[in-house]
Amino acid sequence: MSTIDIEALQSELSHKSPRIILKKALALFDNIAISFSGAEDVVLIDMALAVKKDIAVFCLDTGRLHPETYRYIEKVRKHYPIEIELLTPDRDVLDAFVKSKGLFSFYEDGHHECCGIRKVEPLSRKVAQLDAWITGQRKDQSADTRQHIPEVQLDTTFSTAEHTLVKFNPLLNWSSAQVWDYIEAYQVPYNELHSRGFISIGCEPCTRAVLPNEHERAGRWWWEAETKKECGLHAGNLKG
Repeated sequence: MSTIDIEALQSELSHKSPRIILKKALALFDNIAISFSGAEDVVLIDMALAVKKDIAVFCLDTGRLHPETYRYIEKVRKHYPIEIELLTPDRDVLDAFVKSKGLFSFYEDGHHECCGIRKVEPLSRKVAQLDAWITGQRKDQSADTRQHIPEVQLDTTFSTAEHTLVKFNPLLNWSSAQVWDYIEAYQVPYNELHSRGFISIGCEPCTRAVLPNEHERAGRWWWEAETKKECGLHAGNLKG
């Protein structure tokens, strides 16, 4: 599929509904998987299963997730039922990092090194085996880093000269309200932390509940500037 015309495909899918985008993605690619972590992703799983029963789903297990998130992963696995592949960090690299910097170095020197080890490297290993992947990114998750994402794109972060990776973002034009309307209408399982003020949920040390009128990403890496609230999984979103 490396010869696919991304520009033509993007023109075809621009501002189309998530279901249409998912149907096209699953028709074009057999070797494709959904990245699962939160409310948006389980909506995609729910929609995708109506199109194809044997979808592939993976989740990044950083080793620092909330207990509630681990229970949520199992809840989703049993609800549908589907297999969810858990991706874990390279043990030797992680051990060396923790031995050198401890468990909370990100509060002092930023979260990117830790995320690189616990999230980006495991993801890079997985997507190197795929032709395409599907994410739950939405534009309104960040005014600074997610305003320019398209429905489909060449993933410049993880593509190489030998391997082209295509990325689909079916929910990019949905609002948080639309996601939750779907969850309630179709009785889709969700992380119990959402009921306690957590909106965007990542690793336990780097996530807090948001205050009234705060943006949903305010609870992620709250000690850092808004322009740094990406972990590297979607580095191609960044402007400039």
